[in-house]
Amino acid sequence: MQSNDARIVRGAAIPTAVAGVVATIIGAVVAGADGALGVALGVLVAAVFFGGGLISLGYVGRRWPDLFFGAAFLIYTTQMGFLLGLLLLLRDASFLNGRAFAIGVLAGTAVWLAGQVRAHLKVKTLYVEPASAASSTGGRP
Repeated sequence: MQSNDARIVRGAAIPTAVAGVVATIIGAVVAGADGALGVALGVLVAAVFFGGGLISLGYVGRRWPDLFFGAAFLIYTTQMGFLLGLLLLLRDASFLNGRAFAIGVLAGTAVWLAGQVRAHLKVKTLYVEPASAASSTGGRP
């Protein structure tokens, strides 16, 4: 993982973890233990979803830049399939509050995306290779 990718993941994961702790406490106060579990699991699902996608896209972009768009589509479709499977698995779960789970997913998503946007704005990523010293002198190779 490149240092820029790591800073972006950290810039999104840390605020999401803090928001997850706060949301879990609120869920426990409002809906009890199953509400706290639902919110915590929802925030965790959002963080794993976005974090996994960002890390895998960074890997593919560094290793095979020509396949970036196709890989992004494949990663996103795979994530949607896993998310569908998880939702089908948890739809009748009696140990968690479904409404709290949905709120946790929404809160985790909002905080992750805000943190990722903020981190992208703070990271100075070069998208053009600076000219080398030999070619900047004006001489011919």
